Amino acid sequence: MLKKVNTEKAPAAIGPYSQAVITGNLLYTSGQIPLDPATGEIIQGDITAQAEQVMKNLGAVLEAAGTTYAHVIKTTCFLADMNDFTAFNKVYEQYFTEKPARSCVAVKQLPKNALVEVELIAAVQVVENS
Repeated sequence: MLKKVNTEKAPAAIGPYSQAVITGNLLYTSGQIPLDPATGEIIQGDITAQAEQVMKNLGAVLEAAGTTYAHVIKTTCFLADMNDFTAFNKVYEQYFTEKPARSCVAVKQLPKNALVEVELIAAVQVVENS
């Protein structure tokens, strides 16, 4: 059984998908791009600014699911330009301090011409109903 995760503190899905789902004790997020949750628009700025917004969005989804960055198991990172790798890593390492497994690839284009997108898998605590 899947439990959908939704929060207004992160951008609404821009397609037919959920912000995240929980199955068992695992959270799977959809990819987050640097959308401002209030406006639904890409924030202006370089890779550093956009990566910061992506991390804020992921943090909001993690919080809504009852977990934190410390429980992230795996991330997949998509960059529009691999020349942004070093600057992206400087932001990334501030949030993913437990150093989860990761893949990072360059892609031809991201939704709304974003510079970065990140998705993750995290552990969540299952609360049994008594």
